[in-house]
Amino acid sequence: MLSFPIECVRAVIARGRADAEANGGFRDPYHGLRASEGEQPGLWLVGDHGVYLCSNGKLADGEKPLVAYAEECNPDNNDNWFDVKRSTFGGDDGVDFIDAEQLEAMMAASPMATHLRIDFIGDTMQLCLPDRR
Repeated sequence: MLSFPIECVRAVIARGRADAEANGGFRDPYHGLRASEGEQPGLWLVGDHGVYLCSNGKLADGEKPLVAYAEECNPDNNDNWFDVKRSTFGGDDGVDFIDAEQLEAMMAASPMATHLRIDFIGDTMQLCLPDRR
């Protein structure tokens, strides 16, 4: 299980939309990280050095996307991040897309949610929005 504070999730989505508006669209990790026609707002769940959510708006030259690390898998504050990454996301690096509109609908239906939790079950990801207060 990986968890992300809901305010961080909202910030990453908003930054992706702002970057897309300013720079001409959204990027798709499967098309060489460039904007292509028909791409949608969303988040990338990235597993490499830790696991984090990444905005997908096209970036200006030299700009970096906004990222939000999973609370359990941030190399800056968790010495066991590599073990957590392997047990959740897997040992290989990779990217999974999460549709922003679907996630925003889930958040609207769960106004008391404090976190986005991602559970990995076999070859699937399950998203839920718990209230951890």
